[in-house]
Amino acid sequence: MTSALAVPILDDDLEARLRARMAEVEDALLHHVESEAPFVTRAARHLMEAGGRRFRPLLVLLAAETGDAGAPGVLTSACVVELTHLASLYHDDVMDEADLRRGAASANARWDNHVAILTGDFLFSKSSELTADLGPEAVRLQARTFTRLVEGQILETLGPQDDQDPLEHYLRVVAGKTGSLIATSARYGAMFADAPTDVVEALTEYGEKVGVAFQLSDDILDIVSETEDSGKTPGTDLREGVPTLPVLIAQRSTDPADARLLELLGSDLTEDAPHAEALALLRVHPAMAEARAYVVSLAAEAKGLLKVLPESTVRTALEAFADAVATRSS
Repeated sequence: MTSALAVPILDDDLEARLRARMAEVEDALLHHVESEAPFVTRAARHLMEAGGRRFRPLLVLLAAETGDAGAPGVLTSACVVELTHLASLYHDDVMDEADLRRGAASANARWDNHVAILTGDFLFSKSSELTADLGPEAVRLQARTFTRLVEGQILETLGPQDDQDPLEHYLRVVAGKTGSLIATSARYGAMFADAPTDVVEALTEYGEKVGVAFQLSDDILDIVSETEDSGKTPGTDLREGVPTLPVLIAQRSTDPADARLLELLGSDLTEDAPHAEALALLRVHPAMAEARAYVVSLAAEAKGLLKVLPESTVRTALEAFADAVATRSS
């Protein structure tokens, strides 16, 4: 059984149900990635066993509480979204040339790029097999979600065009790479629990906003976190030249006082001294407060969509889910 849920659940009965169902998801995930070849099973379980907060399957289960939470498609769809997410991580690590994932060696570092790519493909195929069992509507939804995931990755790789606002481009990337699958997670839960149509649609939009907020809060953590507190290395994106919300907001500044920060943000920050200087300047820049306010506003918009639900422990939990994503510290 999972030791802790990704977000706090204040109702004891609901928490107990979700814990029990998440334990079922964990067991099912291990089963679904079994292969006739032991090495494939080992590689496929590598990141799964490294941990992770399982936001996506938890959201499936929580959204399903708006209808028949025990319906058979709920558990399967929870596995679908997590397998899809895990598959994308294998591919991301290859593209990013990452050495670590969730505190463990990435698959490409432990083995090589070929193994990591093919393992990601294997997980995508397993996700597709499960989706086929859920019926044509789920297949269409999964295909559209996968399209958005890949388009988001391609847009990130290409970068903004000359006539395109970098911040608008980045938000589009985040919506595709992160928002799409979290939106699908919420939709699957409500859809397979046979919730009313207006609830399904509202939770889909809720999931999209929560998903974007999830990634943007990561952007803020990359700047403000301390390794000993969160396990994250501060300023990793900054060092690698990856554009994030606080950086993109700061780069819009026309204040002469920001000249040094803008100079640093436009330079190579792989060396420790300029990296540390840029990180220190960015941490006290108004862009940080603006970034936080934007993420909190997204969470508020997501919670506003929950008015379609009656006041209940489920609605309260979904509100808490949005708040936890927007204000998380790890």
